Amino acid sequence: MEETRRALLLIADIGGYTEYMQSHRTILGHAEAATSRLLKKVVDAARGFDLIEIEGDAAFVSREADALDGDAMLAAVTEAVVAMHRAFHVERRLVELNLCPCESCTQTSELKLKFVAHVGEVAVQKIKRRRKLVGVDVILVHRLLKNPVQVPEYVLLSEELYRSDGTSPPDLLVHEISQDLEGIGPVRTYYAEVEEIAGPLAPVPDPSSLRRVGETFAILGRGLRSKVRPRRSAPAH
Repeated sequence: MEETRRALLLIADIGGYTEYMQSHRTILGHAEAATSRLLKKVVDAARGFDLIEIEGDAAFVSREADALDGDAMLAAVTEAVVAMHRAFHVERRLVELNLCPCESCTQTSELKLKFVAHVGEVAVQKIKRRRKLVGVDVILVHRLLKNPVQVPEYVLLSEELYRSDGTSPPDLLVHEISQDLEGIGPVRTYYAEVEEIAGPLAPVPDPSSLRRVGETFAILGRGLRSKVRPRRSAPAH
């Protein structure tokens, strides 16, 4: 276990994922292929952040914060959110417009992307080649995923991050909410709709016919691999 350090913690979570997967159980391979592609693009767009873990329908990323002042921390988070949100919807549109007629492909518009972010102390735990962040602040940012925010696409900031420069950022329109986090207690958090930060999502150009064919084979290939992936047999008793 390494010494603790200060880090920016950001989770991008696919909204509507459970309903999407349950609605398309008969073509689960395509649904899994679609969401895997979306998460990969989201992670690739988080420039300056390291992937810590893919957690089902969410990507947990982090970057060191010791060299960042309050304004720089908020700027790093908002820039990542804008880029990840754009990448998510560009890829979602490509999946939606491939030539496969199944509902897993044609109904990806149900999927949204929301974010929670925090800054705090973490320790790095390495098990074999895997790198994991541990600490109370890691728990806190995950607890923030369960919140009363009703809008479909938002970024929720902890108070520590929102007021990291000692004041309230004047150009960030947020809504304050109080939460009682399990095992942590009462906290104040602040959220903004992603559109308020990034502006309306620019239209994604329709792909060419050749691109649509390529996207179709990509989805079909990943879906087939998912179906034929061998299952681990249960241990003998």
